[in-house]
Amino acid sequence: MNTSANPSANTASPSPAPPVTRRVNRLLTPAALCLLFLGCNLVQGQAEEIPGTPSLGINLAGPADWNTELPLVDVFRLSRAWVSQQQGKPWGQGPALELDERGYVKRLAPGCYAETPLCTIPGGHYPAGRWTVTWEGRGDVRIHGGREIGRVPGRAAVELPRGDGFFLRVMATDPDDPIRNIRVLMPGVTPEAATDNPWNPSFLARWQGVTCLRFMDFQETNNSEQVHWSDRPRVDDATWTVRGLPVEMLCDLANRLQADAWFCIPHQADDEYVREFARAVKTHLAPERRAYIEYSNEVWNSQFKQHHYAGKHGLDLGLGARQWEAAWHYYSQRSVEIFKIFESEFGGTDRLVRVLASQAASAHVADQICGWNHAWEHADVLAIAPYIPLNIPLEGKDLDAAKVAAWSVEELLDYVERHSLPDAKAWMQANKRIANRFKLKLVSYEAGQHFVGYAGAENNEQLTRLLHSANAHPRMKPIYQQYYQAWQEVGGDLLCHFSSVSVWNKWGSWGLLQYADEDAAASPKFSATLEWAKQLGQNVNVPGVEVEETATEAARSGSKAPVSETTTSDS
Repeated sequence: MNTSANPSANTASPSPAPPVTRRVNRLLTPAALCLLFLGCNLVQGQAEEIPGTPSLGINLAGPADWNTELPLVDVFRLSRAWVSQQQGKPWGQGPALELDERGYVKRLAPGCYAETPLCTIPGGHYPAGRWTVTWEGRGDVRIHGGREIGRVPGRAAVELPRGDGFFLRVMATDPDDPIRNIRVLMPGVTPEAATDNPWNPSFLARWQGVTCLRFMDFQETNNSEQVHWSDRPRVDDATWTVRGLPVEMLCDLANRLQADAWFCIPHQADDEYVREFARAVKTHLAPERRAYIEYSNEVWNSQFKQHHYAGKHGLDLGLGARQWEAAWHYYSQRSVEIFKIFESEFGGTDRLVRVLASQAASAHVADQICGWNHAWEHADVLAIAPYIPLNIPLEGKDLDAAKVAAWSVEELLDYVERHSLPDAKAWMQANKRIANRFKLKLVSYEAGQHFVGYAGAENNEQLTRLLHSANAHPRMKPIYQQYYQAWQEVGGDLLCHFSSVSVWNKWGSWGLLQYADEDAAASPKFSATLEWAKQLGQNVNVPGVEVEETATEAARSGSKAPVSETTTSDS
């Protein structure tokens, strides 16, 4: 996928950034493969039924210059790291850039400039028209890929056509007063309006009425390098694509949408980080909103650094004889430690939902996580991701890439209804028994279809086209309806779909929609999901159905004050 505009005819284009590939596939660990079918038989006898109230939440797509949801009116916040350019050298081969602590260029070597790509969305799926660029400091800021139509100190108006993206360039900067606080605002957005409400109105309208926003990707949780509170993302950072969106922004969005907020604490975060994060949430999240607290994301999953971190620490502490068991038990122990810090800062648990997350395909993992040192006594929910599974290897005993690629869309969806849906339902049922046993509600931290090739199958283009066609097929609507009905019948509580809006590619078709400007009414997955939420009583914007409250009214009823940095102390 071409994710960047070519800066000039005689230079190479930047290396395409990978598409949203966090959810490559849900491979099972060796331990999980052995235990896959054990979980259903773990609970003997009849545990007390813990009722759930089903509702729809959403996982938001992560910050990136190729983010197709366009959540913010200032697209510079989703810019890539600066690229150094020097005349006469190949693209991107300029000298190392000197940046300030917020990520802005402090000085440029002679003959050099710095640039970053924006809105690298093929097909022109971003607004054309008159964009506004503002900045502070002395220097020369330009937009490459558009036509400048006006300029005053610190501000320029640029006419941008639809395309595959554009570049912001810092051609010169004064080291004594460097260019900083850059904003690139969508057509019709003034700097004052962006300060009052930084969120794209169409983004707010799309997710109005969801009960919870899971911020795992918004926070760049997977493989996070954050340890100390000083490592956190800041409101005044140049870009939020490196460390994720700051907690102040996350709370602001939850307040505006009147939704609960699901936070993921970085796996290396020390106690001070956790305490300051808790204080920030208490300060900025509206008092009527609840905070879901989860230690990292999928610590059970060996494809992520957080699993190996937990396994090492678990082994060092003697929490298990095998790496994966030590990881499960360390996850339980650290989760409880984090919960207690939040409880201390919040003065109790009334506004907290303490999450223990596990692997849907093996209820044994949930049994180990919840039961370790009575972790369940300090938690409120067991969270799983009971996807509709269709994981296709390059070579396999029952399914392989060549075999499936030869199917019609109808044949593939027949298989999904005969095999994949029953598997998802069985996972729900097995984990609900575990949740009942430990007196926890069952929630879904991620959900939806999981049609993807792996172990080389992702490179079979015919297979990828088939999986994409299946995701867009009208039969996906009744399949999703059956799926959501199964969640209700098992007694599930909150279900957070993965994910909101992202381009489908060989790594999966995760987005309910692919583009912010897509016809939502034409998407079977999106329609089924929003209609289900509407049936549950949520005030969501179902495509083609008149809504009770506009996005503007929803935004007004939430936090309107300019977002500011938390006043808690640095480490």
